[in-house]
Amino acid sequence: MVSIGYTLMGEQAGPRELVRHAQAAERAGFGWAVASDHYSPWLETQGHSPYTWTVLGAVSQATDALGLMTYVTCPTFRYHPAVVAQKAATLAVLSGGRFTLGLGSGENLNEHVAAGAWPPVNLRHEMLAEAVDIITELFGGGSVSYHGTHFDVDSAKLWDLPENRVPIGVAVSGQQSIQTFAALADVMIATEPDPGLVPAWDAARSGAPSRKVGQLPISWDADVDAARTRAHEQFRWFAGGWKVNAELPGPTAFAAASRFTRPEDVARSIPCGDSVQAVVDAVRPFVEAGFTDVALVQIGGDAQDSFFPAAEKEVLPALAEAFGNRPA
Repeated sequence: MVSIGYTLMGEQAGPRELVRHAQAAERAGFGWAVASDHYSPWLETQGHSPYTWTVLGAVSQATDALGLMTYVTCPTFRYHPAVVAQKAATLAVLSGGRFTLGLGSGENLNEHVAAGAWPPVNLRHEMLAEAVDIITELFGGGSVSYHGTHFDVDSAKLWDLPENRVPIGVAVSGQQSIQTFAALADVMIATEPDPGLVPAWDAARSGAPSRKVGQLPISWDADVDAARTRAHEQFRWFAGGWKVNAELPGPTAFAAASRFTRPEDVARSIPCGDSVQAVVDAVRPFVEAGFTDVALVQIGGDAQDSFFPAAEKEVLPALAEAFGNRPA
């Protein structure tokens, strides 16, 4: 069984539109939604990047039952981990416990605005591990003081905590990150259906159950050529993969890195058009790899309204029939 979510893509829509999209996603039958936390879009053609936490606060009041998650927040450069803990706890209270804090080691694209020099991934993982420790302690209540290699906290306390502790998810991409974070997190987050991730994650957690969340971009449109063009214009950066994408500093660099990527190249990895079976086939590798949750990304800020009716009447029923429908 798999639970299908929706992606609030802040790089391709403004804040008011994102709130409206969240409402439409809930009406269409999506049980949960993830939201990117970026300072900049990957490509200038995407054209947006509002402050995610403000958007999620508004979404929490504009929806009734939609689960929410950051996908993902970096708690080490733009934000101090103690501040991330406060934001997450507040959002969990506002949403009535519907929020999961998704964390990651960050991308140069977003974090260089406050980080200066961009450190190597090993150092970023060290910083993230300290941040998770701090956030976990603060979620437990009481006064927290912490002195680490990268962060210090002096007598911090969260004065508004939700009834139930905020679940923490961490983005992983291989054995190193799994061994570092599996025991510290409640949820595994990944962008690719690597069949080795889930078994390694479960083994590192001694079989303790947890959600495993993936993400799949699609370009839904009755006009296949329009779908391919839109996917190429806005999502050709996706072909670089996480290890490359994490290092690039801005939209100009992403444009240069993807300048030779053709629309047909993008269409080979992203379902383009209105084929329900193509979406089912694209979700299948995640299910076979052991993922419990997959968030769809409909590419194009102006292409959401045409997607929601199809999602409600065709896409979500077909995915439920193919894989079962796990509650959010």
